[in-house]
Amino acid sequence: MKKTFYSNGKLLITGEYLVLDGANAFALPTKFGQNLIIEEGQNQEIHWKSYDADGSIWFEDTILFSEITNYVPSEIETVKNTLITILYQASLKNDTFLNQNQGYHITTELTFPRKWGLGTSSTLINNIGEWLEIDAFDLLNTSFGGSGYDIACAQNDGPIIYHLEQGKPIVKKITFNPDFTNQIYFVYLNKKQSSKKAIANYNSNKNHNLERTIAKNNQITQEVLEATTVDTFSNAIEKHEARMSIILEDNTVKEMIFDDFNGSIKSLGAWGGDFIMAVSSENPIVYFNSKGYHTIFTFDELILNSKS
Repeated sequence: MKKTFYSNGKLLITGEYLVLDGANAFALPTKFGQNLIIEEGQNQEIHWKSYDADGSIWFEDTILFSEITNYVPSEIETVKNTLITILYQASLKNDTFLNQNQGYHITTELTFPRKWGLGTSSTLINNIGEWLEIDAFDLLNTSFGGSGYDIACAQNDGPIIYHLEQGKPIVKKITFNPDFTNQIYFVYLNKKQSSKKAIANYNSNKNHNLERTIAKNNQITQEVLEATTVDTFSNAIEKHEARMSIILEDNTVKEMIFDDFNGSIKSLGAWGGDFIMAVSSENPIVYFNSKGYHTIFTFDELILNSKS
């Protein structure tokens, strides 16, 4: 019998990196996400096929049940090895999906281009969690790692505040529909950032005043959420960028690429790649196109549970 599961993509607006250490993070699920389709197979094997948003197959392979049950960690990072790791960890939490003589045909379908970095891995892990009725946060921790905010976005259809409390995910649903969302844009920077490398860089640079840094982050996050004018919102995200620039010992994306932009710009998630958020009183499409960036969304086009 065919089963289909769907999870939302994600954007991290505030709390990047610091969310790993317990800071509050403001995150937005996106209208794009990923489907997981499970069908019966045979021969105790999984025939896996993954489609990108344009309908092209970006991964296809066969995984034997025995490759999962006899799992041996590998330092070689391939898509197949990553899948086997996730499925092995899932089997430790629910081994019933391997306790049968048949197999599976599993298909994944992205509704966003894989290179955008909106959550190819997190949507997959959450879908597998739904399918096997296991805790997706736990599956993430034992397989891929990370804060888990992306899993929370996968599971929620509107804005959230997320933090870790003694390692446990705390998710609070919130409303975010200020009058100035029509001045918020999201721009893809034409390259996918490695989350693992970005996190490693953060861990090597974070200072010893972590509690104070987290408290300041939480204060700024609150300012972002409570902003009633575009100016106060812009001031808050610029303050956030300036503080993260110090922590990461790196220039802000506006300093590096968009120093002549008439408005505010904030990195989202891993600095140096994926999407940025731009706040501008004028439509900035012509400006970003002139810089070579052509994937641009309004708030309502990209964000789930927007005012549209």
